Amino acid sequence: MAARAPHGSNQPPKVIVKKIYIEGHGGHHGGAWKVAYADFVTAMMAFFLLLWLLGATTEKQRKGIADYFAPTLIDTHAVGMGGSGVLGGESIMSNNKTGPRAAAARIASVGMPSPPADGPMDGTGKKGSLRSSTAMAAEDKKNFDAIHRQLAREISTSAKLARLASHVRFVPTHDGLRIDLVDDADYSMFALGTTTLAPEAAELIGLIAGSVKGMKNALMIRGHTDSVPYGDPRAMNNWMLSSGRAEATRRRLAQGGLPEARFERIEGVADREPMIEQNRLDPRNRRVAITLLYRRSSAVATDPA
Repeated sequence: MAARAPHGSNQPPKVIVKKIYIEGHGGHHGGAWKVAYADFVTAMMAFFLLLWLLGATTEKQRKGIADYFAPTLIDTHAVGMGGSGVLGGESIMSNNKTGPRAAAARIASVGMPSPPADGPMDGTGKKGSLRSSTAMAAEDKKNFDAIHRQLAREISTSAKLARLASHVRFVPTHDGLRIDLVDDADYSMFALGTTTLAPEAAELIGLIAGSVKGMKNALMIRGHTDSVPYGDPRAMNNWMLSSGRAEATRRRLAQGGLPEARFERIEGVADREPMIEQNRLDPRNRRVAITLLYRRSSAVATDPA
């Protein structure tokens, strides 16, 4: 603006110019670049974290992490969503439904798989991988009958073993098929007071081994004695004799081709389980019992014959 000249002076008036600068934008003093830089640093941090996870985890761990972030289907009954009322847990005004009429929603709904009507048939079903105990027991009984007939036929047709036919008894029991080799007053399977098998008895046990070799059933061997005492029970007694005879029988069966794994129990019971209870001195109480056991989980109760 022009100032008024003083009186009596020809000097021109002074002109004062006032400049006003208006900032159009923040320029380098603004904060927009900071936001962009922060986004860049965040992205780089996420990228390096991803690289670290890929290098520091196993394939199984990476699969677990991927499964954690993968979308899953929601079962409303399992997670406590919804309800059993008229609307199935929905609101009247709801558009994003998870109830039984989810397909009517205008917004994408969460799918719910329906449970299967019946589970898979595993275990002992008709087409399962395991056989039922009833079927195994029936097969064992059939095999036991076949062994009985085979041994009886071979013993009766053998010139050496025919006279031992009356010393062999086949007894079906709860545990399996028991084959008793019984002494009498005229014949003993073992030399008197020893664990040495008589030649015919050794051949008979070898015949039994050959007959049961192809089966999978385990065996139990039990030795029995009469009540005739020893002179010095500290040196030898009926417990030692019965156990020794059971072990001698096991060794002969093993020589006949039975593997060690087939023998489940070898024991001697002395005179505690007599066959002739009225006379514990009866020689028929001296015997060895070879039991062909039912396979596991297939034992059934059977009345002794």
